[in-house]
Amino acid sequence: MELKDILVHVDRTERCRARLDIAFALAQRHEAHLVGLYVESHSDVPDFIPGGSLARASEKARNLGVKLARDFNDRAKQKGISAEWRQVDQAGLGLNDVPDQVIINSHHADLVILGQHDPDSEDAATPDDLPDLVVLGAGRPVLVIPYAGRFDLAEIRALVAWNAGREATRAVNDALPFLKRADKVIVLAVNPRGGRDSGHGDIPCADICTHLARHGVRAEAQHLAAEDVQVGDLLLSRAADEGVNLMVAGAFQRSRVRERVLGGVTRHLLKHMTVPVLMSR
Repeated sequence: MELKDILVHVDRTERCRARLDIAFALAQRHEAHLVGLYVESHSDVPDFIPGGSLARASEKARNLGVKLARDFNDRAKQKGISAEWRQVDQAGLGLNDVPDQVIINSHHADLVILGQHDPDSEDAATPDDLPDLVVLGAGRPVLVIPYAGRFDLAEIRALVAWNAGREATRAVNDALPFLKRADKVIVLAVNPRGGRDSGHGDIPCADICTHLARHGVRAEAQHLAAEDVQVGDLLLSRAADEGVNLMVAGAFQRSRVRERVLGGVTRHLLKHMTVPVLMSR
């Protein structure tokens, strides 16, 4: 798969600039069309305020969108990137409607770029669980950028979290545009069950590394046994030890019945990530 359409979610936060830096760099590197999506939620405006105040609040939100659009388009023009700005500002659009708008626009993109939720952020126009819901609903790979730290994906050092399951398989396939350009790729299985029936084969991660090699990706197979350590913590620890700047992981649900509940490892990575994480489901 090639990256030809990239969607980046734009919000009011200071950290959005770092997300846009990565989005513009990826669009330039892959010669992709970049869409900046700004969804204005009005749920942070109390129902009881006077009509005049409500109108001023709406005008302020629209003016902010105009400024963000101008900055986005100016930057795209300077870099010579094909780009467009999409602003969703509908009357009555609530906080819970924001993920749905992002998901709808994600259906026409090869990659979606979001920001990790910052628990200290004062932005009331973006729901806390936006990454969770978009990862589950977009049907596209989602690159989540941490709210702290500086990241440059010009030289990629990737860690693939591998469990031989469907979600991990999808994530590896969706990550190929990144892995093919990577200087270093590690495929790591944590507590793999032995035997070919498990999907891991006689040597954990060997089969998927062979598959990647046929795509021109040189990957190192690793596996760890650590029953007493949380898998999410182990993955993040190994990423730090290996100097990784991109993690690739399948997004797992805790329950097949409850579509909007993520599994423990997925939620842990989204909450505690220290590097950008590319997730697919």
